[in-house]
Amino acid sequence: MTETEHLTVVSHPLVQHKLTIMRDKETSTASFRRLLREISQLLAYEVTRGLPMTTRRIETPLCEMDAPALEGKKLVLVSILRAGNGLLDGILELVPAARVGFVGLYRDPETLQPVQYYYKVPAELDDRMVIVVDPMLATGNSSAAAVDLLKQSGAKNIRFLCLLAAPEGIERMRQAHPDVPIVTAAVDDHLNDHGYIVPGLGDAGDRMFGTK
Repeated sequence: MTETEHLTVVSHPLVQHKLTIMRDKETSTASFRRLLREISQLLAYEVTRGLPMTTRRIETPLCEMDAPALEGKKLVLVSILRAGNGLLDGILELVPAARVGFVGLYRDPETLQPVQYYYKVPAELDDRMVIVVDPMLATGNSSAAAVDLLKQSGAKNIRFLCLLAAPEGIERMRQAHPDVPIVTAAVDDHLNDHGYIVPGLGDAGDRMFGTK
């Protein structure tokens, strides 16, 4: 695992192996969707590493003990529609009690700037860890806009989870939100003229939902 204050790249062999299969253009929609759910659980292990802990008194079959347990209000998962839902599903299997929010943003093909069309998040974000999920951190414009909205809603402890990141997107997020750590499976080479990550894996939403 490669880690700086702002960026964590999860180099676990299982993560990298599954990512390679997802990159392959011959991988089917069904397999892509399953792999995205599986890899999201492995990435979630890292992004939730700093959740606050406490202890509670329980009784095992043999004796009483003070056992570790999560402390504070339940965390919030925020999906950037539509592709973020592929990561969301897997993380919810690990943390089924998490609150869930959605940010609807699409990227204008001419300007590459985000356009908002939907926003719905849980209340009391200021007391919760908020994990924003989107498979691709490309230009970083949509991600930065989503975090802007969450901060306006009171969120203070925000993390960003993605499958792939481009250097341009990482830098955009670092400049806009230096307090938001990024967890990803890989940092690719660059963006092409259309704002796609290279080598990447294509459009994550299209590959997940079988659309073109």
